[in-house]
Amino acid sequence: MTTRFPEWLKKEIPSCGDIQSTGKLIGDLGLNTVCGSARCPNRGECYSRRTATFLMLGGICTRGCRFCAVEKGTPPPPDPREPRKVAEAVAALRLKHAVITSVTRDDLTDGGASHFVAAIKAIREISPESAVEVLTPDFRGLFKPVDLVSSALPEVYNHNLETVPRLYRRVRPGAGYRRSLTLLERVKTKQPGINTKSGIMVGLGESFEEVRQVMADLRSAGCDIITVGQYLRPSDRHLEVQEFVRPEVFDSYREAARELGFLHAACGPFVRSSYKAGEFGV
Repeated sequence: MTTRFPEWLKKEIPSCGDIQSTGKLIGDLGLNTVCGSARCPNRGECYSRRTATFLMLGGICTRGCRFCAVEKGTPPPPDPREPRKVAEAVAALRLKHAVITSVTRDDLTDGGASHFVAAIKAIREISPESAVEVLTPDFRGLFKPVDLVSSALPEVYNHNLETVPRLYRRVRPGAGYRRSLTLLERVKTKQPGINTKSGIMVGLGESFEEVRQVMADLRSAGCDIITVGQYLRPSDRHLEVQEFVRPEVFDSYREAARELGFLHAACGPFVRSSYKAGEFGV
């Protein structure tokens, strides 16, 4: 049965000119994006503005999160040329703020951390005017990969908590709430000049107070920036939406984040972790 979205979850379709050219550029370089692989509802808007979030280390994830549309399974070996290709795309799109993420690669000794470092270095070389935001997996709770990426000094280090602790086992099997908080705290302790960032989804059955507690936990870990967006079910194989959160509730989340002292809070139905990241990332 087709889900009927409320009025506030309906978007206009942008003109297709730049959408096609952005898609062609990414396709010609053989790159993956979160926009496509995760079936992001903002893909048309972002592509029309000639921006994208690059998904490295292939398009297959070793985790089985029940909210995510990225393909799960056994991924191929990393492409050593990929970091350079990402940098070439950043330069071609003239991105002032480049966001790079990856699938989770628990099969790799460093979880793919060296790939992030190579991409940061390549962007610095080819497009030195571009700020870099990384959105990394949890690296299985290992500190060495986290330190390796943060020592490359991206302007923003992002790692998403995704949901409230009570829902972790159902939403993020294989992940850990405290593990993710510790990662963000580690980055801020080791590299205090980096802005740290995290995001959560709502509409999965959480309460307002649970979300506010997540915000408080993030601030205690030194997190600077938070995003809060509506969970949308990518297919009938994924978790069902429990609630379409009204816009005024997102306004309340933004106010709660402001009271807790975040540098910036992006809260809204279509907000995603990297959506318009350059507007408040640095």
